[in-house]
Amino acid sequence: MRDRGIGIRLDEVRLALMLLTRFPVGGFAGVVPSMSASAWAWPLAGVAVGAVAAGGLALAQGLGLPPPAAALLALAVGALCTGAMHEDGLADLADGFGGGATRERKLEIMRDSRIGSYGVVALVLSLGFRATAIAALFGGGAGWALIGLAAVTRAMLPTALVLLPAARSDGLGNAAVGDETPAIPALAVGFLCLLPLGLGAAVVVFGAVALASVGLGLLARRQIGGQTGDVLGAMQQAGEIAGWAALLFLAA
Repeated sequence: MRDRGIGIRLDEVRLALMLLTRFPVGGFAGVVPSMSASAWAWPLAGVAVGAVAAGGLALAQGLGLPPPAAALLALAVGALCTGAMHEDGLADLADGFGGGATRERKLEIMRDSRIGSYGVVALVLSLGFRATAIAALFGGGAGWALIGLAAVTRAMLPTALVLLPAARSDGLGNAAVGDETPAIPALAVGFLCLLPLGLGAAVVVFGAVALASVGLGLLARRQIGGQTGDVLGAMQQAGEIAGWAALLFLAA
């Protein structure tokens, strides 16, 4: 029975990796767990992405690249690991919220695969701010920050699934909702992943990421009535921006 329980948890981790990354993890021999059941492991998928990005940062540092170039390389590696799914969500949300006059029009724009001016500006500002922060903290724990922020920003998403209704009757945001979405375990895992930064920094960064996630969730509730996959992706990006801002504040 214990081995079966461990096997179920491992399958949930594998599903989290399949859902949030491009890492090859193979198929399932038995029953596939639900998306909501895997939500506790979403920060672990973030750890995997952050670790690869941190490896890219360390490689760039070893090659003697200047901090801005190394920071951009780390972000590019992270985007490759996820297929830039969170960046895509941010761009879609910016286009929809910025260009739609009604709830229905906003959702229609968000589903359009083409990117508009609002989306381009949002991506440039997000990547630019994060790259600047990584470069500013270069050699001062930026690698651990990449891992911790990648984890804790994804740890916030299950809570959004619990607190926000699905804005659509289909799509990822609706499919991932479940009666037993493990939001609290996900938050605990996310916080633990920040502890290498120090307890005080972990508390401050966790609070900043939570505030950004709540703010974006409230905005989504007002704009389209709830969450979608794009909202979750944008929430992850907003959380990273807030987390890096908190680290810059602590380092000042």
